[in-house]
Amino acid sequence: MTPAPADFQREALEHLDALYNFAMYLARRPADAEDLVQETYLRAFRFSHRFQPGTHLRAWLFQILRNTFLTFYRVRERETAVAEDGVPEWDVPVFHEAPDDDAATVEAHTDLERALRRLPEEFRTVLLLAEVEGLPLEEVAQVMACPVGTVKSRIFRAKERLRALLRDYEPR
Repeated sequence: MTPAPADFQREALEHLDALYNFAMYLARRPADAEDLVQETYLRAFRFSHRFQPGTHLRAWLFQILRNTFLTFYRVRERETAVAEDGVPEWDVPVFHEAPDDDAATVEAHTDLERALRRLPEEFRTVLLLAEVEGLPLEEVAQVMACPVGTVKSRIFRAKERLRALLRDYEPR
């Protein structure tokens, strides 16, 4: 294995925070998210010769991360994990930077996170990549290995389901 060029490594590492946020959403535990990001970078550096210069490096890294998760971590997701403090790990926050203002804000964030977890994985993932991480639809399509039209459809359907799940928050 030849090492990845230094400028490729530098550019790839610029996406570390975004990859970690996505890994936390997928893995739900900091240690697993760190392992997932580390494995993503190992694979990216090992296969850097396959990356097409001029294309979207960030989307390529997200795709590696998601595929790695699906390959190695999906079995864990099926298990009902409970943290040492007895709180189910599915209650780990999706939005790590969420403000801790008042009880109503915390409750709204909790309700949103629970509603997101009720969405099918392909709906949650496209919504988080496009709306939270801000990836262009073409890059989301690359990560999800599907056409842009499918991404648009999944985002629309995800938002419709979220509206139904969060209808108590609609203005009266």
